[in-house]
Amino acid sequence: MTIAENRKALFNYHIEERFEAGIVLEGWEVKAIRAGQVQLTDGYVTIRDGELFLIGLRINALRSASTHITPEADRTKKLLLNRQEIRRLIGKTEQKGYTLVPLNLHFKGSYVKAEIALAKGKAEHDKRNTIKDREWEREKGRMMRHKVSSNPKD
Repeated sequence: MTIAENRKALFNYHIEERFEAGIVLEGWEVKAIRAGQVQLTDGYVTIRDGELFLIGLRINALRSASTHITPEADRTKKLLLNRQEIRRLIGKTEQKGYTLVPLNLHFKGSYVKAEIALAKGKAEHDKRNTIKDREWEREKGRMMRHKVSSNPKD
């Protein structure tokens, strides 16, 4: 079940490969995610000391959060991946033009997982083509619906 999606990522990047990573979360964060208090739009993945971290994932604390903690909404979260996958991703991101972007957060059983992607930035003309294609698909759907509704069957 998808919790949050980063729609900007699919528009701004060509997705090369997708990976599923675990996230190190605190208890209040899991409760807030289950309540839908999460935003992934401005998130990105960075590499520090051979580990992956998710930055910009905003989790707003619930009012009923515990009294003995101070929730920090924009805390940096560590991503959990297999060591070989991390090495491969580090090698790829060192190549020109590749970056790591979070695509979505979802539940897998009782765990919260992040789908991250190895991506290459789109050029401006590619973005225009994406918009053009999307608008054409929308127009085509309208034409088909109009054609079906104006053609009554005997």
